[in-house]
Amino acid sequence: MRLASLWPGRAARSQREERLPVGHRVYAIGDIHGCNALLVRLLDAIARDIVANPAAHVTLVYLGDYIDRGPQSADVISLVAQPLKGVDDTIRLKGNHEEMLERFLADPSYGSAWRQFGGLATLASYGVDVRAVQAGRDYDMAARALFQAMPASHSALVEALTYSYVKGGYFFCHAGVRPGVALEQQQPSDLCWIRHEFLASTEKFGKVVVHGHSPVESPEVLPNRINVDTGAYATGKLSCAVLEGDSVEFLQT
Repeated sequence: MRLASLWPGRAARSQREERLPVGHRVYAIGDIHGCNALLVRLLDAIARDIVANPAAHVTLVYLGDYIDRGPQSADVISLVAQPLKGVDDTIRLKGNHEEMLERFLADPSYGSAWRQFGGLATLASYGVDVRAVQAGRDYDMAARALFQAMPASHSALVEALTYSYVKGGYFFCHAGVRPGVALEQQQPSDLCWIRHEFLASTEKFGKVVVHGHSPVESPEVLPNRINVDTGAYATGKLSCAVLEGDSVEFLQT
């Protein structure tokens, strides 16, 4: 069942920048962080919602951070790679955790930082022995083992992730945008990592920014942004924004 939400000041606004084209719907899924069981349940809810509420064109947007922290990162990547029945377009965005994975594979010494952000869980999900990495050594061996263990389809998916997506009056990215910078000029580092400057801003960015990265107890709907990260690995709540016309609703595990 969808959870309804009202935009702040909705009744006073007659022309809405966030409106999607007639007949179009977007499902935007927040940070998954290795919680494959939750993703299975949420995708099932989306599939049932599509059947119960048909739309002419359906887009599914993953907002990034598929891996780390939770125990099933490899399974999540496999599932994210698959098409969902009833979805016309699937957009897979890059989160800071996928960026850390790529950096570790290119420079194993980065494992000293990555392991502090939940990277051990991703290594373990691919069958890599994490005892040495946990002790702060043998990063080279772990990187080689991970490279060998990752299916080519997983590596290709991570490499193909994009930093942002625009549809109608919405701008989708993982973390947010830097205030004062045009959307088309945003830097990948901000799109993946920014937090406080973005969250504190009341700036109208030209489009409503739909993002994750900064966990909240319940999805946030503000005049300039929508936060869909409800901390799935810690709370058991994986959330999805349902955007259609000028409405914002949510599906949640």
